[in-house]
Amino acid sequence: MTGPGGGRELGRTGVRVPPIGLGCAPLGNFRRPMGEEQARAVVEAALEEDWSYLDTAPHYGVGLSEERLGRALAGRDRASYVVSTKVGRRLRPLAPGEEPPDGEGFTDTPPRARVWDLGRDGIRATVEASLERLGTDRVEILLLHDVENHVREVYETGFPALAELRAEGAVGAIGFGMNHSDVLARFVADLDVDVVLCAGRWTLLDHRAATDLLPVCERRGTSVVVGGVYNSGLLADPRPGAHYDYREAPAEVLERARRIQAVCGEFGVPLRAAALRFPFGHPAVASVVVGCATEAEVRDNARMFAREVPEELWHALVERGLLPEGLPLPAE
Repeated sequence: MTGPGGGRELGRTGVRVPPIGLGCAPLGNFRRPMGEEQARAVVEAALEEDWSYLDTAPHYGVGLSEERLGRALAGRDRASYVVSTKVGRRLRPLAPGEEPPDGEGFTDTPPRARVWDLGRDGIRATVEASLERLGTDRVEILLLHDVENHVREVYETGFPALAELRAEGAVGAIGFGMNHSDVLARFVADLDVDVVLCAGRWTLLDHRAATDLLPVCERRGTSVVVGGVYNSGLLADPRPGAHYDYREAPAEVLERARRIQAVCGEFGVPLRAAALRFPFGHPAVASVVVGCATEAEVRDNARMFAREVPEELWHALVERGLLPEGLPLPAE
């Protein structure tokens, strides 16, 4: 269960991922709806750009993201891509007459509800339902999703259930996905974690993972996939009203992003290119995943990721006080 050749290995699992992958939350109508053909075009563009790592979850559109991803992948060589999905929230159909629950940022979703379930049977049922929606017999990577408020259940049943699936060969790599780097660090220190997907905490604007998560991952041999490299959009386009951590950016954070953008401009580097490259300064980072809502966004991110970023840019950001001294910085 290795997936496509090349890329970085996750832990010591044999599962390899390319340096950039597709985050599939937009396929679940995150913030705004997308059509079926648009969703297919996003996936096809990602695969054409060699983004053979595709990250989804039942939470994304209460199963809609997995369904659309499965339809877009139908008929493709199963060895040509790697999929990660997540557990923790089990889905159930709405009862007749039941009002749809809060969409949690997702719109126009199927008539289902999310139920927290970190029990062994619940996790296995969640995986089986995901496989059906994805139209596949396996996923390479399985993550416990947003479980920062369910720590006891993680230790008692959640992670043991994932470890059992790994031992059976049903999945290749297991771990966690969330945006709380301190909680991730605790899990990595205590458990046999292959990979973590850390969103928004190892970026040009937020470096928290450098002090808690990244050192323990390097010590334990746990790989890191970085999500949220644009911090909800601010580092893609730092304009008034841009989002930072899922809400409108505070004035001081917006100003900091614009100052970083100005320094990038001095080196002829788009801010997006620097944001995509920054996480690779740390050796534990294996990949970044980027959510894209259109084919054009996939192509743009691919171009940005291919841009050269001179080492002098990072040192200039440190000298201007826009990055702390002592951070691991990418080599050219």
